[in-house]
Amino acid sequence: KSQAKLYAYVFSLVGEHARAADIVQETNLVLWRQRNEFEHDRGFIPWAIGIARMQVLANLRDRKRDRLLLDAELAEQVSAEAEGQLEHYETLQNALRTCLKSLDETKRKLIDLRYHQAFQIADIAEINGATDSSVKVALLRIRRQLAACVRRRMSTGELES
Repeated sequence: KSQAKLYAYVFSLVGEHARAADIVQETNLVLWRQRNEFEHDRGFIPWAIGIARMQVLANLRDRKRDRLLLDAELAEQVSAEAEGQLEHYETLQNALRTCLKSLDETKRKLIDLRYHQAFQIADIAEINGATDSSVKVALLRIRRQLAACVRRRMSTGELES
């Protein structure tokens, strides 16, 4: 569940997919080795991000010869920004989750088919006995409804249903 967040964080610091994947794997090994040190009241993601930050810095030190890499000071600055963005992303995700729950069953089914199950528009239209264009319009309206709901929840701080 946390791998995507860890990868996004690491990639935001190193900007290279293969290196980010390697660093995330190294981070996973450290997380496993240090699992007994995890404090449950602190939360897993902040703990994992802290370890990932150390792995990124270690990787930067090990590859210091490459002049295209970030230096450690800049990596720390970017790290702080990336952590802030991760918190914003989680807040946004919680707002979206709550907004999705507020949709009626028909709308939720369309969103599920299109975005969770990755059905093509034509397939969704066939399943629902509708035209492609009516499915496109319905999805557009649902996305607008969700966007408005998320904006409202983010601006009021109303993130739980």
